[in-house]
Amino acid sequence: MDSLLIIGIGLLGLGVLLIVLEAFVPSGGILGLTALASAIAGIVFLFKYDTMWGAIGLLGTVILGPMAFLWAVELLPNTPLGRLMLGPTNEEIAQQRAQANKSQMAGRDGLLGADGVALTDMRPSGVIEVNGTRHDAIAIGGIIDRDEPVRVTKVDGLTIEVRKAPQG
Repeated sequence: MDSLLIIGIGLLGLGVLLIVLEAFVPSGGILGLTALASAIAGIVFLFKYDTMWGAIGLLGTVILGPMAFLWAVELLPNTPLGRLMLGPTNEEIAQQRAQANKSQMAGRDGLLGADGVALTDMRPSGVIEVNGTRHDAIAIGGIIDRDEPVRVTKVDGLTIEVRKAPQG
């Protein structure tokens, strides 16, 4: 008769394990249904062994099943598989954007005083090339025609101001 107790507890444990696994493995609910079937079979075995054990198994399943699933869902983003499934968090995306903006701004600050060429007619805005990199810019002091040399005179955030470069 003790085998009914062991089988019942084992099936309940298997049910809890499967419900935790359901949070990590995309099975379309198959693992969840298998966990439910295992828990029901475990409760039946426990009731066949003793009514008190059956009631304890039923109460434990009703309380521990959802708790185990919620714990697994909470743990999921901290696992390698969870990060792969869920992708980067909003905080990580914000950090990446801030870093990209910072490096872009640092690169723009280095343009001050650099010479380049106008890739488009600047009336007054257009595109320039400095050190092999294209930038949007604003011409100060008149219109600058395409292919004319330019010099960066001011960098303020995303705004780059240029003038015609002195010939020489």
